[in-house]
Amino acid sequence: MNLEHFQLIDRIVDLDLAQQTIRTEARVPTASTIFEGHFPGYPLMPGVLLIEAMAQTSGWLVIAVTKFSRMPFFAALKEAKLRSFVAPGQSLSLSAKLLHEGSGYAVTKADIRCDGKLTCNAEITFRLVEFPNAEFRASMEKMAAILEFPMGTLAHG
Repeated sequence: MNLEHFQLIDRIVDLDLAQQTIRTEARVPTASTIFEGHFPGYPLMPGVLLIEAMAQTSGWLVIAVTKFSRMPFFAALKEAKLRSFVAPGQSLSLSAKLLHEGSGYAVTKADIRCDGKLTCNAEITFRLVEFPNAEFRASMEKMAAILEFPMGTLAHG
């Protein structure tokens, strides 16, 4: 997890196109300038960044389902629940399931667990658009490689 660069997941653990699910992992850094203000003496991972981590996990699922032909942009959030605090150094297990894809939109249900305990969950809607340019798509392919995105799965199914 690189908070300063808005990279909120570390690795794709499992991608199942048949079930339209994804699992990712992230480790909250032990030190970040974000924790200096959130909160001094009691550092906590901001809830908005937990939501963004769920959105990034969901986004990679949508990219996979659309076979890297569309870029998902965060459009709406429903039923978001932040259930417990997340501290620096904690490991996060994230998952998402595709509920709908079509008409230029995708909807996922996502959650984060810490030590097996549900920490937060939400329903996330994305607007799907073509990649705006070749450079942007190339940067997404580079990030996919860093996250161990299983590009081979796109050739099947």
